[in-house]
Amino acid sequence: MSHLDGIAVIFDLDGTLVDSEPNYYEAGRQTLAEHGVTDFSWADHERYVGISTQETVADWKERYGLRASVEELFTAKNRRYLELARGSTRAYPEMREFVELLAAEDVPMAVASGSSPEAIEAVLAGTGLGAVLRTVVSADEVAHGKPAPDVFLEAARRLGARPGDCVVLEDAAPGAAAAHAAGMRCIAIPYVAAQADSPEFTTAGLLLRGGQEEFTARSAYDWLVDSAGVP
Repeated sequence: MSHLDGIAVIFDLDGTLVDSEPNYYEAGRQTLAEHGVTDFSWADHERYVGISTQETVADWKERYGLRASVEELFTAKNRRYLELARGSTRAYPEMREFVELLAAEDVPMAVASGSSPEAIEAVLAGTGLGAVLRTVVSADEVAHGKPAPDVFLEAARRLGARPGDCVVLEDAAPGAAAAHAAGMRCIAIPYVAAQADSPEFTTAGLLLRGGQEEFTARSAYDWLVDSAGVP
């Protein structure tokens, strides 16, 4: 019998399982440069961490007064991102180990992401994580992206798990808010260090202020075991 009977784990993808933000930034920088915005910085990019590509490009259109349609921007950014993602996406080593620990105990797992289904598939295939993470929900498949709880609730439904039995791993404030709204516990690993004090993260069951540098597979596993009996 597993120490983790009755628990299901749902992973955010970007910035949580994989270090994909540099690819998202580069795809965004190239897309905006093509439309005349040549000074898009990493700091500019950080404000979009945790929200969907659709919402990101809609904000760009307004913020930068772009003539292109949201659909054109979305398509261009996604195409560039997919090219980058297929070639080079790194899974965080401790996250990979955590996934393997859970897989060894047959813990139901899912990925719930603001990325497009194609982008999620490209990353999971490229990193090899798709072999064990086969239940995948994109924000494109539900009515509302994070911070709404829709993607996490749909992931729970597909896993056949009650929301209260699910633990979410998230790196961004909107995702932590979405987990809380879904009635799920959350292990928060802030990607943007300055966001660690965001009110959304105060609802997390476990907040690792140091982000990925502080995350270890064993400590997360032990926290899950310790909290398994806690409603």
